[in-house]
Amino acid sequence: MMEKIIEIIKKISGEVPQNLIENFLSDTVSKFWKQYVMDIETVIKNRVESLKITIPNAMVNKEYKIEIPFDIEGVSEYSVEGLDDTGLAVEKQEKSFIISGTPTKSGTFSLSIKYRHDVSKLGEYLERKVDLIVNPDPRTLWKDLPVPDGIEYPKKNQQAEYVKVTALDGTPRKDIVAASKRGRSHANEGKPRDDDFRLYHNDENDWYVIAVADGAGSAKYSREGSRIACETAVNHCVNELKNCEKFEENITQYNLFKDESESEARKYVGDDIYKLIGVAAFKAHKAIDNEAEKKGVASKLYATTLLLAIAKKFDFGWFVATFWVGDGAICLYTEDKNGENPQSVLLGVPDEGEYAGQTRFLTMPEIFKDSTSLYKRLRFRIVNDFTALFLMTDGVSDPWFETDSNLNNSEKWQAFYKEIQDNKDHPVNLEDDNENAKDELLGWLDFWSPGNHDDRTIAILY
Repeated sequence: MMEKIIEIIKKISGEVPQNLIENFLSDTVSKFWKQYVMDIETVIKNRVESLKITIPNAMVNKEYKIEIPFDIEGVSEYSVEGLDDTGLAVEKQEKSFIISGTPTKSGTFSLSIKYRHDVSKLGEYLERKVDLIVNPDPRTLWKDLPVPDGIEYPKKNQQAEYVKVTALDGTPRKDIVAASKRGRSHANEGKPRDDDFRLYHNDENDWYVIAVADGAGSAKYSREGSRIACETAVNHCVNELKNCEKFEENITQYNLFKDESESEARKYVGDDIYKLIGVAAFKAHKAIDNEAEKKGVASKLYATTLLLAIAKKFDFGWFVATFWVGDGAICLYTEDKNGENPQSVLLGVPDEGEYAGQTRFLTMPEIFKDSTSLYKRLRFRIVNDFTALFLMTDGVSDPWFETDSNLNNSEKWQAFYKEIQDNKDHPVNLEDDNENAKDELLGWLDFWSPGNHDDRTIAILY
């Protein structure tokens, strides 16, 4: 082929030295080749630039993996750079590349995709820039500001307690553990914790008393209202249960005759519960009123919920009675030894206010306007046994259950009970006599739930 081209040139130009013709051909071919390569590179560059590459945002400390299509005809040699020291890496596939890993730093990272056409493997790399945004871990954005010194009604930012109940005749007895922690939203503004709780066990007659309260965030002195409510209600129950022979006799009679005439048998126990738990709640209400009167302010400034429970094991099973005003949850949860066949009973109904997000409080006069109103807030039942009795504020129930309907879902309670014990960061060992459970439960309350940063309090009889 080359010889024929040289002959043609000689016919056109006459006799010229062979080397001049060869130089001419070399220069001409080189020129056209370069132009050809440039044209190809322009086409390829346009293809790459028009390729839609969408890289979703990543987040620090959250596992990330995304596959980006990169299928350009004639391009088999390329690399992706710019992820050094980010915790992310690139893995090339046949027609794509994968970015994966757990980001360690936030920011906007400019990724460089360097490539060249197979025809021009000895030429320079072309480049396309794309951005990868790594958002900061939102948990690190929250401040943990101290509560100002000298505030009225100071309260610790967290509270935890474990009540160990020793075995009787070699048979283990249920213990109580509770924890309360200032919410991130409060810590971010240097505000105090509004929740509270109280626990009690009578070693002589084996009665348990538990109270949990959630002070209203909008009420100036609600942190004191929750404290007064828990302390007053539990103290009343403790004192009344010191002389409980008649009460226990009525419970026994109820158990004997409930299958024959439940309503008749229930009356006597219902009256006892009213005098015991109902009066405890009313005394708590009045104690808050008295404190408000002393200070010369409205009692609604001490607004708080109150969840109160008493329990005891009899020969025929467990007796549990409750009072509930406000949101949060009280649940009696049972599963078999294999962690299966979950059963849950909600011992009350969450209060809903006039508008979404509202609730009712112990300080509201209508809660105690008549005996019927109060009776509606009382529950009691006898069960053979149970796995756990939960009392919690909405700082715990809202993130895990979200809706009132879910509060009545036994499988949701099964998942919740399992989550507490198997949490990857802060598992809680709910075994007999584990006094470390109080600190474990306090750690568990640090769980992350977007949009749920209120105070968190939970008490468990197990």
